[in-house]
Amino acid sequence: MSTSSSNVDAIGRDAALDFVLALRRRWADTVYPQLRREFDAAPGAPVDTLPTYAWFAWLERGSQQMLWRAVGDAIGAGDRRIPPATGPATATLDPSLALPAWYTGCDIHVQPGGVWRDDESALVYELGAKLVMLGENDDYRFHRLFVETSVPTRAYRRIVDFGCGFGKSTWPFKALFPEAEVIGIDLSAPCVRLAALRAGERGLAVQFRQANAVASGLEAGSTDLVTSTMLVHEMPVAEIGRLFVEAARVLAPGGLLRFLDFQRTGDAFRDLAMVEHGRRNNEPFMPLMMAADLPAMAQSAGFVNARWVAFDERAQGRLGELAWPTRAEWHFPWAVLEAEKPA
Repeated sequence: MSTSSSNVDAIGRDAALDFVLALRRRWADTVYPQLRREFDAAPGAPVDTLPTYAWFAWLERGSQQMLWRAVGDAIGAGDRRIPPATGPATATLDPSLALPAWYTGCDIHVQPGGVWRDDESALVYELGAKLVMLGENDDYRFHRLFVETSVPTRAYRRIVDFGCGFGKSTWPFKALFPEAEVIGIDLSAPCVRLAALRAGERGLAVQFRQANAVASGLEAGSTDLVTSTMLVHEMPVAEIGRLFVEAARVLAPGGLLRFLDFQRTGDAFRDLAMVEHGRRNNEPFMPLMMAADLPAMAQSAGFVNARWVAFDERAQGRLGELAWPTRAEWHFPWAVLEAEKPA
């Protein structure tokens, strides 16, 4: 392929990504507010009878599918293999690990093939994770905001990040608490390898391990902080119960739990939009998680002071109560589940 044709192809791929991103932004800041106005103007009317609903529903799933096609084309133009990590981070794989059927049985986020099948799946997820947040997470800012505002500053011996993916949720912990041993755990072998590569490129000595978070293999009482980001809404409720039990087991007395995820807002339209998002975005466990009482589940596993606290991903981070700022555009109802293991 000539240099000129290669440049043309690259321009085309960039244009496709820009188009999908612009489409998703208009869905969020124009179509969603219009549907909201129609919902408020017709109390009691089924949402699927409202004039804008068909456009809203089609654009939500359709733009997500377009996003993955565009990202796949962009990744397919380059090297689709993950090279070995060369920096201070490590990747430990478990070839004998049986992936749960609930994990492999659905292409979460409508990403074809999920995040676990091969190297390309992890690389596609990495690029897509920047764009799925409407292009506002290029530098993983809200992950840093979570660590900076939701995690108390103290000396941690070990920090464990459940469901670390390709490491974007794990890096900020090592950056902010460099003296701590930081471990990221994920089911996906390609993601674990990619996480170690990217952490090494950042000079971060993080250990990444392929394991099931509900049976991590870590020593009892060995950890001071257990965290996760966007994990529990992708697990069956029964598995979330097991996750709390495992978190309580590995935490030392006085250890902390901090899970960043989504929660009901009490606003009928917002909560309905999230239920439908779960259905259209191939996240079948999200509505069930949001309907469950996770603080009570945490208490049953041995935690105390379990509660949800609202989180604003734009600048403020942890808000200190379960109340979100008023916003017209579509946005996720971020919240932090906080709990402690008794000292």
